[in-house]
Amino acid sequence: MDQPIAVITGAAGGVGSACVAEFAAAGFWTVGVDVKPESSAAEHLTVDMESASCGEMISSGLGQRPVGVLVNNAAVGADSSLLDASLDSWETMMAVNLRAPWLVARAVHPHLAAGGLGSIVNVSSVHAVASSSGVGLYAASKAGLVALTRAMALEWAPHVRANCVLPGAVDTPMIRFGLERSQQTIEDIGRRHPLGRIASADEIARVVRFIAVEASFMTGSALVIDGGVLSQLSSE
Repeated sequence: MDQPIAVITGAAGGVGSACVAEFAAAGFWTVGVDVKPESSAAEHLTVDMESASCGEMISSGLGQRPVGVLVNNAAVGADSSLLDASLDSWETMMAVNLRAPWLVARAVHPHLAAGGLGSIVNVSSVHAVASSSGVGLYAASKAGLVALTRAMALEWAPHVRANCVLPGAVDTPMIRFGLERSQQTIEDIGRRHPLGRIASADEIARVVRFIAVEASFMTGSALVIDGGVLSQLSSE
């Protein structure tokens, strides 16, 4: 296969499917990974990211093929306070949002190194920097992913680059489901952003591709994509 390979976890979700389309348009053979049985990727692996064997399953599915890009995008959200959250919620959150990116990156590392200069993009969140009440477990997992990204960048250079993106609110099925329960709208959230709207999944995917493909001297960085939210004082 002459096409470079991009492996994208959470490929059936909003940002994941947008990343699949973005890398396919850039000439990559896309390998989608999701707990759901199908995605829009050229090739799909059904993997439960909560499993301790998720990395091995993905590596096995790749065979001996080199990989150009790994996008660790799969994640679960939480809407419980720190007092109300269960231990099971904590374990699931950390397994999917933090442990899985490490296990997958470690397992795919030989495939990335075999391709020359492989690139990892971990999808974190603005909640790693500034958060809200009721999402403490999610925020902790995403902050840990930023630190994990720095460790990957240091330990795996010069053969593999590792960076992460910190998206703000993105118009995906997941956020729309959450808004239905809180009786808010996309427009309500958008008005709180300096740009007056939230991001589309395509906008996040374009930044992921840029970091993975074009930003060849960039590693260990955390790039915020939030429409200016972190730039404003909430007291104003």
